[in-house]
Amino acid sequence: MNKQNYANEKLLIANRGEIAVRIIQACRDMGITSIAMYADDDIGSLHVELADEAWGLAGATAKETYLNIDAIIDVAKKSKATMVHPGYGFLSERAEFAQAVIDAGLKWVGPSPTAIQKLGDKIEARKIAASVGAPLVQGTQDPLNNAEEALAFAKQHGLPIAIKAAFGGGGRGLKVVWKLEEVKELYESAVREAKAAFGRGECFVEQYLDNPRHVEAQVIADQHGHVVVLGTRDCSLQRRNQKLVEESPAPFISDEIYQEILSSAKNICQAAQYVGAGTVEYLLSQNGTLSFLEVNTRLQVEHPVTEETAQVDLVVEQIRVALGEELSIQDTPKALGHAIEFRINAEDPSRGFIPAFGTLSLFEAPFGHGVRVDTGVRTGSLVSSHFDSLMAKLIVTGSTREIAIARAKRALKQFKIEGVASVLDFHRAVLNEPDFTEEFKVHTRWIENDFKQVLKPTQRSIPQHQQAMTLSYIEIDGKLHRLGLPAGLFAQNIMPTSQHVDQKTSFETLPEHLLAPINGAIVAWKVQTGEHVTEGQVVAIMEAMKMEVQVLAHQSGQIQISANVGITCQADHVIASIQ
Repeated sequence: MNKQNYANEKLLIANRGEIAVRIIQACRDMGITSIAMYADDDIGSLHVELADEAWGLAGATAKETYLNIDAIIDVAKKSKATMVHPGYGFLSERAEFAQAVIDAGLKWVGPSPTAIQKLGDKIEARKIAASVGAPLVQGTQDPLNNAEEALAFAKQHGLPIAIKAAFGGGGRGLKVVWKLEEVKELYESAVREAKAAFGRGECFVEQYLDNPRHVEAQVIADQHGHVVVLGTRDCSLQRRNQKLVEESPAPFISDEIYQEILSSAKNICQAAQYVGAGTVEYLLSQNGTLSFLEVNTRLQVEHPVTEETAQVDLVVEQIRVALGEELSIQDTPKALGHAIEFRINAEDPSRGFIPAFGTLSLFEAPFGHGVRVDTGVRTGSLVSSHFDSLMAKLIVTGSTREIAIARAKRALKQFKIEGVASVLDFHRAVLNEPDFTEEFKVHTRWIENDFKQVLKPTQRSIPQHQQAMTLSYIEIDGKLHRLGLPAGLFAQNIMPTSQHVDQKTSFETLPEHLLAPINGAIVAWKVQTGEHVTEGQVVAIMEAMKMEVQVLAHQSGQIQISANVGITCQADHVIASIQ
């Protein structure tokens, strides 16, 4: 790369956390000026510190900040950006955002708004896949009008079925139905979740392959008609349809399946006139049935495992494509070794992977041969309740899958996180499961159905010392300037930083107490005070990070509700009693 070619480019990163840091690093490699933006909670974040410039979005929630198209375009103009990279999540798959960037005279690092619209609409994507002969299970051709249509499909084609948001992704707006009596409730839940996460509630239904693997193909395409599949990944280890462990290449698949994935993924992207990085996803049943799932029109969280095995910097390629350059690679490369990624989320796996928020009193990442850590946090960072729980990603590589697993065990033993719960113990446990390490019996519901290890709840750790130097911040016309001051100086007058501890109120719980399973808001009660409920019955719905979680009665008896709809509470907060 010739840095001189990019000296006049300024790239605004319309995102936060570890992906923003990853993009900043690519900009640094290319000699491009990087511009960060931040919500209130992110003022002290790593991506804000590392970027060449940082601009405030004046708000706390995602809706006010990272989902606010007008505010982001305003920052782009003020900062004199020439390009915008959306990362993943937030607005990365919103055609109207891509169009707004283009209309503002900026280069969009991603596929065209038309391609995003076509492939982001999962019903339209199915039609494109069918037109090129890609493998497909039965599904509806148009959005459902009501729950009765979903019920009719289930009766015709059998259970399980998947009710899916037509404009969804990342597991939001996806509900798998195993019983006919659950169809109506789960259809309505999918619609609500889709509206909350994507602003549109249209849903469709298709057959759900029981205990399938999740495999996918990484695609990159330029503006000159070159479409290249860089390799395959397996992302079967999931909880609530959210990936936790991914690897490349996808292990233990036949050459026939491999070739079908490569050819159909390329054909789908060519048919959609795709440009940029994207992922074509499939489900692979236990009996070898392969079915197209969806296309993610953006960079994926798990892109590093492909980078390691294909030896391609995907973010650099994205930027080069946006600048009109040809791909640096023209054919599917032979995978070099094996790579595995572990998502390091702030979640407590001992309690159903409930999100955890607060300040990290210790974040000590592993290192050594074959170990890469992509992170957006460090010791002292705030894990905000307003955003996704992903803190970092551990990527390990080896010449074989066995060597990669051995290095993963070493790295996970070295990894230390205190202050908030994390999934580290779960990852360590998985690496002692023959289903994953040897026989590869994992599937998308393996965690819920087959993972039997009992994990201990995470103990919170509160920092006992104060840093000698405090980093404080001043905004001038929206642009962030940093000041290093002795700790405690002007403590009452300086703008607050993110260095605070999320203290948890202690209380005594009794056997009859029904506790909140997550940190989140109560959006609905399914029963009324005084009603008799049975153990395992759904009595309430809570929401966190735009995903709905059912609250189940822990015992049978008469319920007394103590937390009203709309209240936001912490995990383990008493919300009702069942006598």
